Amino acid sequence: MIRFDILTLFPQGIAPYFQEGIIKRAQKEGLIEIALWNLRDWAEDKHQTVDDTPFGGGGGMVLKVEPIFKAVKDLRLKKGKTKVILFSPRGKKFNQKKAAEYASWDQLILICGRYEGVDERVAKYIADESLSIGNYVLMGGDLPAMVVVETVARLKAGVVGEEQWLQGRITPEGGFREYAQYTRPEIFSSGKGRNWKVPKVLVSGDHQKIEEWKKRHGKIIEK
Repeated sequence: MIRFDILTLFPQGIAPYFQEGIIKRAQKEGLIEIALWNLRDWAEDKHQTVDDTPFGGGGGMVLKVEPIFKAVKDLRLKKGKTKVILFSPRGKKFNQKKAAEYASWDQLILICGRYEGVDERVAKYIADESLSIGNYVLMGGDLPAMVVVETVARLKAGVVGEEQWLQGRITPEGGFREYAQYTRPEIFSSGKGRNWKVPKVLVSGDHQKIEEWKKRHGKIIEK
């Protein structure tokens, strides 16, 4: 099992996503665990202040280091391997290989920034890694956290497929094998005499040729 601890200012905003479908079932069956935490619960004043103006000037507010430090300290598991991840546009790019790496940890603590940014001391001294999901800037780290949870969770046996299924899809280098898929009807008429057909090899029953077809028409998602 892997545990995801998501530290955010808006836990109620992303909670519904984890209460539906496969992710909900995986939690119920004890395959993964997801906990959402409000950063304000670790604020040091009665107003639950978690941000302040940046030194040196500039627009926007910056999340403070103190509440994040205390939160990570409290959330870290006493036993097991924990990786602390800060979402940042300046971070390393998230990919399938990195997801496979994360799936081997017992706990991922995901720090979701907001506003203008996060005090740089979080990246330097608290987070093990800064992570970006793409070459664009979002309003916060909540969406990236959801992306990481889903990508990593589906690599755990039983969440989407059993161990045997995963072995056939995951490459030794940590990539994920994807290929074109078809289902019934075998022939679909889109009108005006246009028929969209399933490749004959997929309905041939010849498993060796089907596997060869999948390799030719597939792609390894890695970078």
